[in-house]
Amino acid sequence: MSLTPLSAQEVMARLADFDAIIDARSEDEYQADHLPGAVNWPTLNNAERIEIGTLYKQVNPFEARKRGAAIAARNIAAHIEREVIDKPRDWQPLAYCWRGGKRSGSLALILSQIGFRVTLIEGGYKAFRAALVQDIVARVPSLSFRVICGPTGSGKTRLLQALAAQGAQVLDLEALANHRSSVLGAMPGLAQPSQKRFETLVWDKLRSFDPALPVFVESESKKVGNLSVPAALMDAMRASACLNLQLSDAQRVALLLEDYAYLTQDVAYFCERLAKLTELKGHEVVGRWQTLARQGDFASVVMELLTQHYDPAYLQSMQRNFLRFAEAGQLTPRDRSTEAMTALACHMLAQQQSP
Repeated sequence: MSLTPLSAQEVMARLADFDAIIDARSEDEYQADHLPGAVNWPTLNNAERIEIGTLYKQVNPFEARKRGAAIAARNIAAHIEREVIDKPRDWQPLAYCWRGGKRSGSLALILSQIGFRVTLIEGGYKAFRAALVQDIVARVPSLSFRVICGPTGSGKTRLLQALAAQGAQVLDLEALANHRSSVLGAMPGLAQPSQKRFETLVWDKLRSFDPALPVFVESESKKVGNLSVPAALMDAMRASACLNLQLSDAQRVALLLEDYAYLTQDVAYFCERLAKLTELKGHEVVGRWQTLARQGDFASVVMELLTQHYDPAYLQSMQRNFLRFAEAGQLTPRDRSTEAMTALACHMLAQQQSP
């Protein structure tokens, strides 16, 4: 039997060493957040966890443990039948639950008695989560960020995607958050992850970066939709070198109509989102935009949104929050196209490599 407990810090450094990372918590706990690459083998599923918790409180812990053991044994047997029968002797899993206790311990004990070398996280997910938060703070200062600034519609996300396609290190916070970071930025059909999940996704990207190379990131505010950017990362971004991406107003309108086509295809939803601006812009202005939208004049709505709302607010935010924005070098792709952004990305990376 081989059953090895490891601290959360040791596990963080060795995640790639395990053949499987097994989250023994319930489906809802797993969905809220889990270790990178983890699979979910609930020792107690959602309903069973509630049942045992109720029994624990309303009857007594001993009766709850008996009932829980019976359910857990059945579930673990099913996991082994489904997932483990074909595994070789040298398969080495890592298992965890909430605090590294009964749920993952029961699973790990049986796997180790089969003959597998099993590792448990001391303190479980809770300890790993605490270590992850600390590691973000420790890891950020070693990275060199290049902040892509530019007004709404200038193609910052397209440039980040082009840089990533050329092999550059890119931290796309909006992609991780499932949100375009504005009042119109919710992505239809895509819920935002939990705050903990977002931070795990951010940490997973940060740990993949080579400190010797720059990391390109967009000039986000402190919140991307409903999610907060980790404070240490936000502080580092705001103190980093900036690049100012510029497109003509006509190109910006065309880009936004392409990227937000789902809004023009659902006018009622578009008008509903515009209503969120009423407190800032007033009923008359927002009502006019809604009327133009219902008439199909989306280009006019977008142009006025840019010139009357987004551009003034963005410039003030950049000047106030990004310390090196005033010295930002200007980036001017020939247009909004993927080809133009790719050409700009190649030029930027070639300049980076020049002596």
